[in-house]
Amino acid sequence: MQLQNNPELGKGSIADLLNDEQAIRRAAKALRCLPFRRAFYEEVGQQALSSGELCRRHDALRLCTKTMTPERVEAHWNWLIKLGVLRREVDGQGLTHRVRLTPMGRRTVLKCEGEISRTSIMGYIHQAYTRYKPRF
Repeated sequence: MQLQNNPELGKGSIADLLNDEQAIRRAAKALRCLPFRRAFYEEVGQQALSSGELCRRHDALRLCTKTMTPERVEAHWNWLIKLGVLRREVDGQGLTHRVRLTPMGRRTVLKCEGEISRTSIMGYIHQAYTRYKPRF
């Protein structure tokens, strides 16, 4: 099956879909609302990380803006997976509990110069609505 001309995907290739500027802007807005620092994204760009490992690390506050439970980390990661920034790592037996940065996630983080700045209260409200709004 050739992906380039697949009518189910619309025009363009998978790379075109991953590099969609609107998706990158949406992901960049979400990064500003989440408690992860740039160092976190750089770390998962190099190696996979689980929520338990992140919470047990002595330098967790270097990667996150606040202390979190593994369950809360997973909730944030699920949102980043939906946005296309993170993906679950795959091993020989299937998906694991560890995450890695996607190619689109790399482009999104590169767009943020220096440390990822936090958003305004209105940005948090808009992001919460986008993230938690009911789907009918």
